[in-house]
Amino acid sequence: MDYSKHLQKADEALRRRNWDFAIEVYQQLLELEPDLAEARGGLRQALKRRAEASKGGKLFRALAGAGPLAMAKTLAKAGKHAAAAKSLESYLASNPLDEEGNLLLGICCESAGWAKSARAVYEFVAEIAPKNPEGLKRAGALSYRQGDHAKALEYYERALQADPRDQEALKARKDLAAERALSAGRFDQVQHSREQIKNKEQAVDLERTKRFQMSTEDLSAQRDRLESAYAESPKDPELMLQLADIHERLKDYEAALDMAERALQYRKDSFELACRVGDLRSKALKKRIAKADKEGDAAAAERLEAELADLEVDDFRRRVEIHPTDAQLRFQLGKRLMKRREYDAALAEFQKANADPRVQRDSRLAMAQCFQHKGFADLAKKEYLRALEGLGDVDERAKEVLYNLALIAEGEGATQDARTFYARIYEVDIGYRDVSAKMEQFR
Repeated sequence: MDYSKHLQKADEALRRRNWDFAIEVYQQLLELEPDLAEARGGLRQALKRRAEASKGGKLFRALAGAGPLAMAKTLAKAGKHAAAAKSLESYLASNPLDEEGNLLLGICCESAGWAKSARAVYEFVAEIAPKNPEGLKRAGALSYRQGDHAKALEYYERALQADPRDQEALKARKDLAAERALSAGRFDQVQHSREQIKNKEQAVDLERTKRFQMSTEDLSAQRDRLESAYAESPKDPELMLQLADIHERLKDYEAALDMAERALQYRKDSFELACRVGDLRSKALKKRIAKADKEGDAAAAERLEAELADLEVDDFRRRVEIHPTDAQLRFQLGKRLMKRREYDAALAEFQKANADPRVQRDSRLAMAQCFQHKGFADLAKKEYLRALEGLGDVDERAKEVLYNLALIAEGEGATQDARTFYARIYEVDIGYRDVSAKMEQFR
């Protein structure tokens, strides 16, 4: 169902400061679609602004929500995450800035399979509690799982600003920075995912729904227990999903895919599960590509590469058809179209995604890359400069923008401009690509 008109109505009420009406519409939308991120995030903002405009005391609000909060914690412990989330929303209606309550809501949404809603809540936690590394790390983990690696890196960097010694955030940031650097280093070459897979085999699992790391032996034992239970209840989709999770963590993606596809037969209307099936299909193919590459079967690897590219484009097109107003999905579709060198089609998706402030900068960067590939240096330069606006420190994304602006300046014969762009990178990262050599060239 297309909820865009209802979302527009709620957003307009929010702009007009008609908090109560906006809250009512957002709540109605979440009753219909609990994983509607725009509604979940919009509700957070509406409640926050209403509380800021209210003169009511904090004590009164806390007392008003005490019952739903206690109920929510009980339901969460019992594993009834959807019900717990609903109870938490009742509590947060009176206490919208409660850091712990919002974090628990995000965890319950994530555990219920509402990844988009969970991310929206974690992003809100990051907004109201910028010094809480837990909210930032969880926002980073979900951003990573949803393919938004730039945003994931940003959240992990912010988590480290809150706690520079957080080992989990340090490791995640290191892995993400390596992936982005590898991707950026192949900007002018044909991208082969099998070349990147080699560098990702040891990457840490960014799944944060569990608070502890299980060994391979523990996972195998858990798998055996679940398989015994599944043999007795072969039509239980919850057991199928638990088995899919264990197989995925054991990196047996084919088995995980089989279980997820079986569960989808029982939950055909689950958008989140359909997305998970798509993700597992990609992972299974990538593992086959890695195996073919290791065995030296270049022909099979090339064939599987093409199959993977087609699969991912088709998968994200289906997602966009179901949620046409989701800018993040359009951005992800654009990235996959760009990988297939379908630059016009990719540009169309990035231009639509560009209207959403949450992905605007990344969309501008991607549009610039498309224009650059097509040889439209003037348009590429314009978008790169726009993408650079508002970026504070020279982080990985800023370095990429500056480097490509320098390449364009070089192509135009503007050597002084090129040197200026290279120098901004050189000042903070002398080892970035060939910047050191470029500075010597333009000495």
